[in-house]
Amino acid sequence: MSDSTGAYKYGVLGAGRQGTAAAFDLAVRGEAASIVLADLDGARAAVAAARVNRLAGTAIATGATLDAADSPAVLEFLRPLDAAIGAISYKLNLRFTEAAIEAGTDWCDLGGNTSVVLGQLALDARAKKAGVRIVPDCGEAPGLASNLMAYAMSLLDEPEDLVLLDGGLPLHPSPPWNYRLTFSMDGLTNEYAGGSTYIRDGKPVEVASFEPAEYELVDLGEPVGMLEAFSTGGASTTPWTLGKRLRSMRNKVVRYPGHVVVWKGFMDAGLFSEEPIRVGDQEVVPRQVFHALIEPQIRADETVDDIVIAHVIVTGRKAGQPTRAVVDMRVVRDRKLGFSAMEETTGWHAAIVAHLMARGRIATGAAPVELATDSAEIVAELRARGFPVTEWVEPIAPAELVD
Repeated sequence: MSDSTGAYKYGVLGAGRQGTAAAFDLAVRGEAASIVLADLDGARAAVAAARVNRLAGTAIATGATLDAADSPAVLEFLRPLDAAIGAISYKLNLRFTEAAIEAGTDWCDLGGNTSVVLGQLALDARAKKAGVRIVPDCGEAPGLASNLMAYAMSLLDEPEDLVLLDGGLPLHPSPPWNYRLTFSMDGLTNEYAGGSTYIRDGKPVEVASFEPAEYELVDLGEPVGMLEAFSTGGASTTPWTLGKRLRSMRNKVVRYPGHVVVWKGFMDAGLFSEEPIRVGDQEVVPRQVFHALIEPQIRADETVDDIVIAHVIVTGRKAGQPTRAVVDMRVVRDRKLGFSAMEETTGWHAAIVAHLMARGRIATGAAPVELATDSAEIVAELRARGFPVTEWVEPIAPAELVD
């Protein structure tokens, strides 16, 4: 869906941090004719649109009030658009995907919950019939990291084993948490509580979050040094798409040492549970109470410099010889624009996909991001935005191919 001028009409659902970053990228790189930032809080949307216009140097963005529960209003919002980005809770993504198909508007979102994503992908036939593109799971991980995994695999003729080390961290950790939250609190607990799917001996296996056998310390060098790497959510569909070509596949989140023992303790105490419990004469949801208590302690403010790391290691064969391919990306907060590293890596990746959809560079239907997009093209887009994506391919001893 595009007009004859080659300029596109975009909508961004959710005027928070990542949604604002996505709108900015569309304004400066997305061939945008217009961008509407919509939020239940219309004042918030107006502030976000004004920020985008100031940073982009053009009056291209506007704010709007939109209630996700108002189906006619949602359809009215979506219909004029070439592409829309969902920077909202993953709990709303399936509903908006169905609305986008009905409206005839291409849709991508920040994903984050595999069950929801599978529900979206099940709408493939409907999306194709409507001529609509649906790409869930954009953002940092899954999303950008999924593309980097696919790209790293493409550097070998026969990839066999893959490890992803990924995480967002404060550049300068401070006690007692040594961690700062740069995205949704709901997204963090969803990720930690969800577990992951690994590939072992060519078959998918379920691995619990914080699984002790998967815990390790990894030295990723300056500026972060030694980190904890542990099992948690974030792989989404990649075990069934990329993983079917591999003997083994593992994704691990990285944090500063000491994180796991604290957060596994929270989980084991039941604080991630969404089942109501009775406390005195009231019913409370443990996860909601936990969010209310912990988020003010760890939420990153505008003074926090953060870093996003995505480090992919693939071993296999190239030209018949045992070989290792490494793809590494490290993005730090952009003080000039004022976006955090997590805002840029999440929002800008979604904007890249939205632009590709609007241009017709993605096939109609519903597909996971690692299949819907050309990963080499995504890497080129990341580098064009100044993201330092480095890669190297090196020979290894045959013994290093043994998992």
